[in-house]
Amino acid sequence: MGFKCGIVGLPNVGKSTLFNALTQTAAAQAANYPFCTIEPNVGDVAVPDPRLEKLAAIAKSAEIIPTRITFVDIAGLVRGASKGEGLGNQFLANIREVDAIVHVLRCFEDDDITHVEGKIDPVGDADTVETELMLADLESLEKRVKPIEKKANSGEKEAKEAFALMTKALVLLRDGKPARLADLSHEEREPYRQLGLMTAKPVLYVCNVDEGSATTGNKFSTAVEEMAKRQGAGAVVISARIEEEVAQLPATEREEFLQSLGLEEPGLNRLIRAGYTLLGLITFFTAGPKEARAWTVTKGSRAPQGAGVIHTDFEHGFIRAETIAYDDYVANNGEAGAREAGKFRLEGKDYVVADGDVMHFRFNT
Repeated sequence: MGFKCGIVGLPNVGKSTLFNALTQTAAAQAANYPFCTIEPNVGDVAVPDPRLEKLAAIAKSAEIIPTRITFVDIAGLVRGASKGEGLGNQFLANIREVDAIVHVLRCFEDDDITHVEGKIDPVGDADTVETELMLADLESLEKRVKPIEKKANSGEKEAKEAFALMTKALVLLRDGKPARLADLSHEEREPYRQLGLMTAKPVLYVCNVDEGSATTGNKFSTAVEEMAKRQGAGAVVISARIEEEVAQLPATEREEFLQSLGLEEPGLNRLIRAGYTLLGLITFFTAGPKEARAWTVTKGSRAPQGAGVIHTDFEHGFIRAETIAYDDYVANNGEAGAREAGKFRLEGKDYVVADGDVMHFRFNT
């Protein structure tokens, strides 16, 4: 089950520096000029979760396997991208392929690094990129809606449903609002997602601050956080420069370096977790002598769907899920203790997987 977050933003805001730190590679070229990233770079990273190490210690697991999330570094957008300015068409096509958008905003002053708009205004930068995405969505929808409307008027049921969803998006876009603000029923969410609208994707704003503001943020990041709150979006404060330095240090030296800066953990850990939350994902675990492993499911998934993440045969032949809540597993020092304490549960096909569940699935072959 692959989940992709696309890293977007104007040129020279620190996207590629952030991506390099995320993947601990130099795969994304970071340079002080627009369009240094031509093809999207892809990095697959582990989602940090201290619960996994604790489970492995209790179960005496030989191997620890975290869950993962994919980040795609997409080249910098500029004003006019929706009309093909810069490498606009290519960038927009790459954004359409991701599940969520991580929008990096420049929240630092540095005379040595050119700002494509000539001033430091992260909220304005966010508006610039959002506007380009909305214009591209609007153009795409207006091209597609006419034939659907004709079919809907002829009484075709699927076309009627599609036209209703397209109309919801068009009303918002024509009013200068992103498609993600649409009021949707649970049943409408998936077909709406399939419209492929960039502004329907969830957004996380990353405030790239100077090293001195990594712990407290600054006036620029505060403005972004206020904007994100109004939009119901997420925001994370990170210094990409610090994260790049951390990524290049030996693992044994990282904690001491972070402590010297007053940081408890790499900012990237918070970014990865925030991306995971942004996509509406939760984690369940399997634990035993062979391995302790984290698995990803969307929030609201039922037990058979969780089993299917491990293997499709598990979902098709699902019988039951042997389940222990994480806190109960730890408090009772593993499965045997949890059984004795009455914390071991047998759950059926209607059980909704909870974050942190330690599970074992029974199934027919």
